[in-house]
Amino acid sequence: MPPYDPSTFPPFAVTVDLVVLTVRRHALCALVVRRGESPFQGRWALPGGFVRADEDLGAAAARELVEETGLCAQDPVAPAIGNGAHLEQLATYGDPGRDPRMRVVSVAHLALAPDLPAPRAGGDAHSARWSPVDDLLGTGGGFGRDDEGQDLLAFDHARILADGVERARSKIEYSSLATAFCPPEFTVGELRRVYEAVWGVVLDPRNFHRKVTGTPGFLMPTGGTTTRQGGRPAQLFRAGAATVLNPPMLRPEV
Repeated sequence: MPPYDPSTFPPFAVTVDLVVLTVRRHALCALVVRRGESPFQGRWALPGGFVRADEDLGAAAARELVEETGLCAQDPVAPAIGNGAHLEQLATYGDPGRDPRMRVVSVAHLALAPDLPAPRAGGDAHSARWSPVDDLLGTGGGFGRDDEGQDLLAFDHARILADGVERARSKIEYSSLATAFCPPEFTVGELRRVYEAVWGVVLDPRNFHRKVTGTPGFLMPTGGTTTRQGGRPAQLFRAGAATVLNPPMLRPEV
């Protein structure tokens, strides 16, 4: 067998891009950074960076998450931590022309967390902000496109963001993923507003309460109450052990 010669294959880089979603002011928002360097200098982009030679993909995504948000990725087999975020691999993007510098393959990850504070820019980012996903994707009348009709998100990040948003929207139908947007203890009303923000619809409060409290293992009462939403004290819950909703919470047609 002839010796292996790596020089016969063209080199390429691997990056991780993060679709970091949270609910702010009853709207589904994503973290974006304004690029301070070429290529796409001045354009908004998803946070991310190159994978180091000594780390695997999950470690690179977790490192970027800490650097960009201060959040640690939750260990799925360990108890939830106060400043933890749900982190999962989303998809791989490898179009040869997606990065003008060189051949770059990106492994995108989806991160979900409760309402987060104002972000801070770092690395080659000039500024950072939370923006409604409808504005970023050009469906909400915001800054999704510039005056020439070009996507303001750099690289292929509009596609990656759209894929991440659809993953979140579809996954909360059949899993307990919506609770990742909530604090450790939350009310049914707060959970309902997460569904409304992610799906972009208004849900009937009574029907929603009946469905989520009637699904075994989905929500567990903590025994406490809160008045932080105003009105009468509301019962507090935490996420239960159920990871699959049966029957699913189907997304209303809009």
